[in-house]
Amino acid sequence: MTKITHYQWKCFSIEEQSHLLPDGREIAFTTLIHPGAVVIIPIDSNGNLVMVHQYRPAVKRWLLEFPAGTIEPNENILISAQRELAEETNLAAKQWHLLGELLPVPGFCDEIQYLYVVKQLTPTQGKLDDDEIIDVVTFSVAEIEQKIIDNQIQDNKTLAAFLKARLLGFI
Repeated sequence: MTKITHYQWKCFSIEEQSHLLPDGREIAFTTLIHPGAVVIIPIDSNGNLVMVHQYRPAVKRWLLEFPAGTIEPNENILISAQRELAEETNLAAKQWHLLGELLPVPGFCDEIQYLYVVKQLTPTQGKLDDDEIIDVVTFSVAEIEQKIIDNQIQDNKTLAAFLKARLLGFI
């Protein structure tokens, strides 16, 4: 079976192609093709974490998240993270630490999310995407943990990034 593109929108597509399973069976499998994304945990000079309170049309509600965004075609991952941090928070960072990768929905999507912790923040000028409505907010680690307990933070990439940064000793 050749690759069949069922749908193409911006940099995303839904593709079906043959896949050989580890047990030797060949199946037709449909995958959401995603260019990847970056997730950034900005930590200010007081040890507080910068988040975005962002309206998400897909779920029709406001979410508390770490700044994040889709990697542009042929864009370097670090450049993408720097761009997204500036766009969503009007901040730049001098220290960048790559924490690793997340696979948010590997059952049907090939997206990889690259996690960064950033420090030594300075003001810069960014420009939001047309569909973004964002308020920048800052919380202590204890406040974020309480918001997680109270189910006020539901975004999976934010939860996973926070856990990884906490376990690695960055926060």
